[in-house]
Amino acid sequence: MMDLKLALILLLSTLAAVFIAQNVAPVEVGFLYWTATTSRAMLIFFTLLQGFVLGWFMHGFMLHRKNRHRVYLP
Repeated sequence: MMDLKLALILLLSTLAAVFIAQNVAPVEVGFLYWTATTSRAMLIFFTLLQGFVLGWFMHGFMLHRKNRHRVYLP
């Protein structure tokens, strides 16, 4: 079982390294009057990270709203 886990970690690490190596081209990102230049891989990574964090917060918020309206009767 540990060999399968190690193999998956090595496979995903290799794929991530290939992805980063192929996407090092600089990209300019602009928002209103602010601009920044970063690699395409970093832009995709931070966009994905932002989506995960936003989804995590929204999930917690929806659970909070659902549990807030429950009535607990002894």
